[in-house]
Amino acid sequence: MKGTERGAGARPRWGFPLYARVLVGVVVGALLGVAFGERRWLFGVGNAELGRLGLLVVKLLKALAVPLVFFAVLEAFVKTNITLKQGARMIVVCAFNATVALAIGLSIMNTLHPGEHMSAALEGLVGPGGKPGDAAAQILAASQKGTLSVIDNVSSYVPKSLVDPFSENSVITVVLLGLLGGVALRRARARAAEGLGPDLGTVERLIEGVYAVLVEMLDLVVKIVPFAVLGVVAEVVGKAGLGVFRSLWVFLVTVLAAFALHSLVYYPLAAWLVGKKSPREYLGKGADAVLTGLSTNSSLATVPVTLKCLQRMGVSEESSRLAACVGTNLNNDGILLYEAMTAIFLTQALGVHLGLGGQVTIALASVMAAAGVAGIPEAGLVVLPLVLGAAGLSEQVIAAAIPLVMTVDWLIARCRSGVNVMSDMLVAVLIDAGQGPVPTVDGKEKVAAAQAR
Repeated sequence: MKGTERGAGARPRWGFPLYARVLVGVVVGALLGVAFGERRWLFGVGNAELGRLGLLVVKLLKALAVPLVFFAVLEAFVKTNITLKQGARMIVVCAFNATVALAIGLSIMNTLHPGEHMSAALEGLVGPGGKPGDAAAQILAASQKGTLSVIDNVSSYVPKSLVDPFSENSVITVVLLGLLGGVALRRARARAAEGLGPDLGTVERLIEGVYAVLVEMLDLVVKIVPFAVLGVVAEVVGKAGLGVFRSLWVFLVTVLAAFALHSLVYYPLAAWLVGKKSPREYLGKGADAVLTGLSTNSSLATVPVTLKCLQRMGVSEESSRLAACVGTNLNNDGILLYEAMTAIFLTQALGVHLGLGGQVTIALASVMAAAGVAGIPEAGLVVLPLVLGAAGLSEQVIAAAIPLVMTVDWLIARCRSGVNVMSDMLVAVLIDAGQGPVPTVDGKEKVAAAQAR
């Protein structure tokens, strides 16, 4: 793998990157679909059986994602240490950015309804014997479980047991449990430092160890994703033909347009109006970091360049590190936009236009997923099944849709990384603006800056 949106998973063991292997899988699968259709062609095995094998890989990804997100949140609490005031300021900024991202994405989806252009293509993607109407009915039933009552919504995320969220793949509840466990761990560690409780070094090392093992397990599964894509594409093309790919350009253009509005319009305006950094300064001095993120497909690998760019802008080292290093879990606007828009795009393609309750559920799932995937290899791919599940999509539709989306994901993934890098820079700029004057090149205002902090 060349890298991830935020992960440092740059392990080119196979000679060429994952997206290239995925494209090879798509081409081979499409050829098998065209050549054999729905006929059995090797020892009683046909494209339908290959598709079922691909579904198993998607299931495995989904099974690994939930515990991995949980331990990722815990590990973040183990490794980071920020004050309550700093954390509150950063959370407010990140929450506002996420709200704007969701507003842009949902506005585009609800105004243009781009998923309708793929409705015909999805007719061949529903499982054996299934009909698009059946899938649409399932989505509507799932969305109608939502409610605008705050108490009822909160109650739905409180598990009956600690096992339920993991067995039901409820990413929102799992992240909330992770946050609860992280806060409790911090409190227990503080008591241990005062000699009022047992040492938690073993527990912390266990959390880090389990997280590392889960990441390695995921790394192994991701390596066989191209074969899963091959199988599912062979089944899809065997059923629906090559015309199923013609509508993907609509999906690609829609997502990239949302990325452009959020990162090239909102970010520069916020940096200018609130952070007092002109668009020329924010985009010009931050260009090195953005281009590095686009080329490496990893905002985590871009952090050193991001810090240098922020230094050129005159942002304090404290604010820069807080946003780009400590706040890495919260600055995933690119992933957030992608997950929410993909889920709604696919529901529209199935003929379902979700109401406010259903879209809020998708938005919450996207926020929770984006906040819990920092450092996870192929983050967008890993949590996408969870968000699609929250949207009410069946496993058959998820298994068929993901390989199709992955045919253009190699481009979208790099744009996600670029958006995430720009988010890091904007959060640093806004945090610094809220702390008061920053040090200038000649060292003036250092005292005022220190007093402000």
